[in-house]
Amino acid sequence: MMVAMKPPRAETRRYLPGSPFKPPAPPPPAETFAVHDQVTHDKYGLGVILGVEDDVAVLVDFGPQRLRIPVPCAKLTKL
Repeated sequence: MMVAMKPPRAETRRYLPGSPFKPPAPPPPAETFAVHDQVTHDKYGLGVILGVEDDVAVLVDFGPQRLRIPVPCAKLTKL
């Protein structure tokens, strides 16, 4: 039995200055957190930042539990 292989997915192409198409939008800046910031998480709810680990993770107190959440995290937003 012969199985056809799928072609590899195309990567994003780089923008050429002479191109007639618009350049891609720059990615939004990563959200920065500080100690005592109030945050909300889609799964855990409201919380307060207890510690920040140099753009690696944040320690958040959600009331009954404290969690270390790696950043950037799409589910964690600052209030």
